[in-house]
Amino acid sequence: MSQSNLAQSKEYYTVEEYLAFEREAAEKHKYINGEIVAMAGASREHNLIGTNLTFAFVGQLRGKTCEVYANDMRVRMNPEHYGYPDVVVVCGEPEFADNEFDVLLNPTVIIEVLSASTKLRDRTEKLEDFRKIESLQECLLVEQKKIFIQHYIKQTPNQWLLRIYENADEVVKMESVGCEIAVSDVYLQVKFDAES
Repeated sequence: MSQSNLAQSKEYYTVEEYLAFEREAAEKHKYINGEIVAMAGASREHNLIGTNLTFAFVGQLRGKTCEVYANDMRVRMNPEHYGYPDVVVVCGEPEFADNEFDVLLNPTVIIEVLSASTKLRDRTEKLEDFRKIESLQECLLVEQKKIFIQHYIKQTPNQWLLRIYENADEVVKMESVGCEIAVSDVYLQVKFDAES
């Protein structure tokens, strides 16, 4: 069945149908509770922040048993939700859903750069899914229109510490992977509107 026929044929898809569809698709799609949802493009600021974070992690994790993925690593948040976080770090041996090696099961750190159209969902439903990933130790939610980073740090499976960064001279300490990232480096080259 072609992609267009599959997309029009029904409203609920199994995980297997989603993965088969996505592996042939030219664009990226999320899978949420049986729905295949197309992903929108990212803004200049979104791309700069994602690149800055990827660069910071790659530089600091060189020589360690960690891998950094930017934008295109599909992560299983739960059995009914698959998506593409902006930056993913996995330390130790990465675990994948199958021999395609394109669905990561054990992220250590997930970073989402928030967009106006998705930030409410990112801060609620998506964050809830992230926190249920057993391997996840830390999660960053990064605003793109102003300096504002929410840093969630796992204490126990049901208890997370929240740190907030709002100043360029602060440093985000990612203890689970041994990285420190200056907030000014996160927002390098990003220009904010005067109204933001």
